[in-house]
Amino acid sequence: MRAIVVGGGHNGLVCACYLARAGLEVTVLEASGAPGGGSRTEELLPGHRFDTHSVAHNIINMTPIPRELDLAGAGLEYLEMDPFAVAVFVDGRIVRFHRCVERTVASIAEHDPSEAELYADFMALAVPLVDLGVSGLVTAGSPRATVGRALRRLPAAWRAVRRAGAGEVAGDLLAPYGTLLRGRLGSDLTRGPVAAFAAHAGAGPNTPGGAAFALWQAAYHRFGQWHARGGSGALAAALVRRLEALGGTVRCEAPVARIETAAGHVRGVVLEDGERLAADAVVAATDPRAALLELLDPPLGGAAGRRLRAAHRSNTVQALVLVGATRLPAYPGARAGDWNGLQSFVDSLDALQDGFVQAEAGRLPSPAPAYAFTTSALDGSLAPAGAHTVYLACPTAPYAVEGGWEGAQERLTEDLLAQVEARAPGFREAVTGVVVRTPEEMARQLRWPGAHPMHLDVTPDQLGTLRPTAALGSHRTPVTGLYAGGAGTAPTGGVAGAPGRGTARALLRDHGLA
Repeated sequence: MRAIVVGGGHNGLVCACYLARAGLEVTVLEASGAPGGGSRTEELLPGHRFDTHSVAHNIINMTPIPRELDLAGAGLEYLEMDPFAVAVFVDGRIVRFHRCVERTVASIAEHDPSEAELYADFMALAVPLVDLGVSGLVTAGSPRATVGRALRRLPAAWRAVRRAGAGEVAGDLLAPYGTLLRGRLGSDLTRGPVAAFAAHAGAGPNTPGGAAFALWQAAYHRFGQWHARGGSGALAAALVRRLEALGGTVRCEAPVARIETAAGHVRGVVLEDGERLAADAVVAATDPRAALLELLDPPLGGAAGRRLRAAHRSNTVQALVLVGATRLPAYPGARAGDWNGLQSFVDSLDALQDGFVQAEAGRLPSPAPAYAFTTSALDGSLAPAGAHTVYLACPTAPYAVEGGWEGAQERLTEDLLAQVEARAPGFREAVTGVVVRTPEEMARQLRWPGAHPMHLDVTPDQLGTLRPTAALGSHRTPVTGLYAGGAGTAPTGGVAGAPGRGTARALLRDHGLA
């Protein structure tokens, strides 16, 4: 049986590995010049290797994928980032968020003991709720195992809810995460940095039902945050090695122009250069709207097509300023380990909220909400001896920006460098090179509509089996043999791998191979 996977991001590669392991002849077609999608690492300055989108891997390490595919045996090594975040305020305060909740509470208490107590209470609620909510990920989506784990975790979650006030918790779960944080925490000492992590979902503090994105803070305490040695692209490299060892192949610079069907069955794909590849099954591990409404011939119609067209993504994405430097940012009062994880420059929840409002209106926020990663502090392979990489990100960058990105990128660069300088005086003197990754460039290179790495917004109406729509939540489509399995499909986006694994399981079940 021959299967074609359209899209060589990590979800497409995960799916291909499971299919090849089951004995299928598998070919992955990647439009760009290299596999990986959002999990890439490139030498953009001499000797300096930068992650070009994702940096930290959290969700995939909550799944059995690394173990099942023996990615360690394929060369993948993860290093824990602890503390997973450090809030560096412009006034010089530093708060460290360790995997250990108690160490985190102690760090907050150095500045405000009452705020430390509120954070402890918040995690006492959030940890058991998250532990319950991720049951499907941890058990690999097995219905029996998921139900069993959920039942075992339910008593602890219910006790936490009762202690926190069942009625208030019910309201919290339906609220935007800005409302949740203002109600559960006392000040921006914790609200700002927690919101900076919540913003990774691409949802603003006012997004209805977005409370889960702030509660997700507990997942970092529960499961940790991880750096792939060699950079984010090491995940893609290990998946390619595993796929090739299983007999599969990856073809780059092979953009698909059309997914062909006949009598309701998939027949294969046609590349942009006219080459036709026949297949018994096709997995679209790309943006589901582009795959099923533009590449599919004929496009998905009826109610299923209308629902998919209505799936939404915002104008707010990420922009990067990647910096080579002779030293790490020298934050006054910093301690060993402070450069291991995310360094938040979000001083207030209100500033982050305003950033989302500005981005949705097509304006570049100024000052822009920002954070940094300095993974060369953990991994010396990323920079020459005595040098470092500094990844500066704005999570509230507009894809469509007033005046275009040609002019906006200079403003963003100056803004982010100024924010580092304000927190680490003298940093500018250490800068040896700068590369800007605009949303416009990301969209062009990776064929991401709207530069959205998760294809669609990660909002409550587009999560789990509702992603991208309820009708497509099983990864199956109305076309026999055609499956949807990228970041815009169930259960979620991000560096998860779960959509790829779930798609492979659906395909193999349908053909009696699982």
